[in-house]
Amino acid sequence: MTDLLYFEDLQPGQAFDLGSITVTREEIIGFAEEFDPQPFHLDDDAGEASLLGGLAASGWHTGSLVMRLLAANLLNRTSGRGSPGISKLQWKQPVFPGDTLTARAEILETKNLRTKPDLGIAIFRITATKQNDTKVIHWENPILFAKRDIA
Repeated sequence: MTDLLYFEDLQPGQAFDLGSITVTREEIIGFAEEFDPQPFHLDDDAGEASLLGGLAASGWHTGSLVMRLLAANLLNRTSGRGSPGISKLQWKQPVFPGDTLTARAEILETKNLRTKPDLGIAIFRITATKQNDTKVIHWENPILFAKRDIA
């Protein structure tokens, strides 16, 4: 296992490739049945009749897939301590069965926390694109990280 990344290792402008994942029809319908049972996420005909133009993944499903890539390929090798939330979430394009999503995280800003000197916060822009480089989702995500050395 490689060494953990700590707050001191993170710099604005730094970017991390988070890998890719392909979405299946069965996964789209399964997620929708449990969490977002709207017709255009459950049925081909309803999807084609909608503004989406076909059976499409829930935006929450898309976000969950990207979060999986973020956790597996970045956060699990850091001193991450959680997040107070996300902002500026936008679903830009629908995700269809067979689409492959590729995700990336870029650090926009880092700052020390006055009230918790053992922690810092890094604000990330998380984005995912389809196989044709079309952006499908993005959000900003402040994440807390432990410091290696406490001053």
